[in-house]
Amino acid sequence: MTATRPAERPKTDPVSNAEKDPDNWTTGDERMTGAQASYLKSLCEEAGCPDRYDPELTKADASKMIDELQAETGRGQ
Repeated sequence: MTATRPAERPKTDPVSNAEKDPDNWTTGDERMTGAQASYLKSLCEEAGCPDRYDPELTKADASKMIDELQAETGRGQ
């Protein structure tokens, strides 16, 4: 595997591998973090689906759900 070359201006041009697919996280199968849980609960409530919040989600699944709910609510863009 070849490492991605850092950008000339890393603050405005982040390295493309800075975002990794949650399915490829080495800790993705651990329980979601407290920050993820709090934000996910807020997003579920804001999207009008508080029953979708599951405190047993993994870090990877929580990240995917956060991305999905951010798209639905217009947050995080």
